[in-house]
Amino acid sequence: MRERQNRAQSGLTLVELLVAISVLGFVAVLGWRGLDSIVRARIALTGELEQTRGMQLSFAQLQSDCAHLATASVLSGRIPLVLGQGQLTMVRTVYADNQPSRLEVISYRVNDGLLTRRESPATRDLRQLDFYWQNAVNDTQTNPPVVLQSGVADMTMRLWINGGWRTKADAAITIGSTVAVQSTATGLEVTLQLRGRDGSMQKIFLLGAV
Repeated sequence: MRERQNRAQSGLTLVELLVAISVLGFVAVLGWRGLDSIVRARIALTGELEQTRGMQLSFAQLQSDCAHLATASVLSGRIPLVLGQGQLTMVRTVYADNQPSRLEVISYRVNDGLLTRRESPATRDLRQLDFYWQNAVNDTQTNPPVVLQSGVADMTMRLWINGGWRTKADAAITIGSTVAVQSTATGLEVTLQLRGRDGSMQKIFLLGAV
């Protein structure tokens, strides 16, 4: 009887202590792996949400620009929209309270995985507008671009002309390395291919008040 009491009071043996430490270590490893998986999943999900949010903002801005595309009559026969490889240049009408409407040159570009947007100062002088247009087409603008979306591999476009979708080559007139949209185009389809994704994001926009 006294021997059993002495053994109970002596505490854990070395073997029992090692077993307990091993069990705790195993549980800690499992817990760390589970936590690491949760953190990695959270980081990936946050990245996906940021890309989706950036894409929504990009399409919303593009929709506004397309909706306010200047007409050929306002531009005195000038080209309102030009498509190129990974680039889009257009003239939009700007409205302000208690002020006459003005014109801006808007340019979208995909360079080094970044989708950017630039806008020229608003003007009513068509000669000044021509200057802004040439700077945009030649990528010689001095104002810094606004980054709309990162991780963009490519941007492709099609035009809705006379009841059907057409590519740039058969839908417009070639001017150098760019393509000028004919006045009969009423819709623009933009497809953005993101890096590291098999699918793409696509949206259709109406051109002007059509």
